[in-house]
Amino acid sequence: MPEVTTHTRSVPLGRTTLELSWAASTDTGRRREVNQDAVLAEFPLFVVADGMGGHLGGEIASASTVDRLRAVVDGGTVSTKNIEKALSRAVKDIVSHPETTDEGTGTTLTGVYLETHTEEPHWVTLNIGDSRVYLLRDDEIVQVTTDHSVVQELIAAGRLSPEEAENHPYGNVITRAVGPSDSVKPDYLRLDVIDGDRFVICSDGLTKELTDFGIRHFLEANVDPAAAVEAMMAAALENGGRDNITIVVLDVSRSDA
Repeated sequence: MPEVTTHTRSVPLGRTTLELSWAASTDTGRRREVNQDAVLAEFPLFVVADGMGGHLGGEIASASTVDRLRAVVDGGTVSTKNIEKALSRAVKDIVSHPETTDEGTGTTLTGVYLETHTEEPHWVTLNIGDSRVYLLRDDEIVQVTTDHSVVQELIAAGRLSPEEAENHPYGNVITRAVGPSDSVKPDYLRLDVIDGDRFVICSDGLTKELTDFGIRHFLEANVDPAAAVEAMMAAALENGGRDNITIVVLDVSRSDA
């Protein structure tokens, strides 16, 4: 497993200063030959994409999506409008790529970005598919995003319990993706910027192997983001590593003048 590094960024925002620290890693896992996940962890945008599709399709879809979003970061203005423009361009990239031959080719996308062009800074989560954003706040871990999946729809309809969903045969079937025939508009959610918050952004390769309680345990046992990422990755691989695994841990420290 490659060495994981913690990155830091100090963000002055008027009377507020944010100290951000984060780390990211991705692994093919123990059963897959190709890693179809992609990750972007560059201030102010932190996202994970989990590709799907025959041959190299999933790898192309996730890489195209992350590349287009990296261009948004480089452009200096991360916003919902620019994100959706980038995703539209990614869809065109996927459709036109010579290796994209499967109509099922696409990718999930989930993550957070820091919105600073408002009076009060806040986080914005974005989500398409079943990769997830978790938030550890006040010793409680919460799944912030809602899966776009068949089993989540069954849970919401009261036809399936969360426990039954864990081993459901349609557990991998998602209902929304960045791909040739699907909407590219993510779900968004605004969150306050709170001192001590810790985010985990991950593909389902992690949540197949670790429960929410397990994720919280490794966060609480490892103050440094890189150490937390490494510990969760090692545990996920030890528990089977049935899928590609991608993890970002993002920590928030806030001081107000």
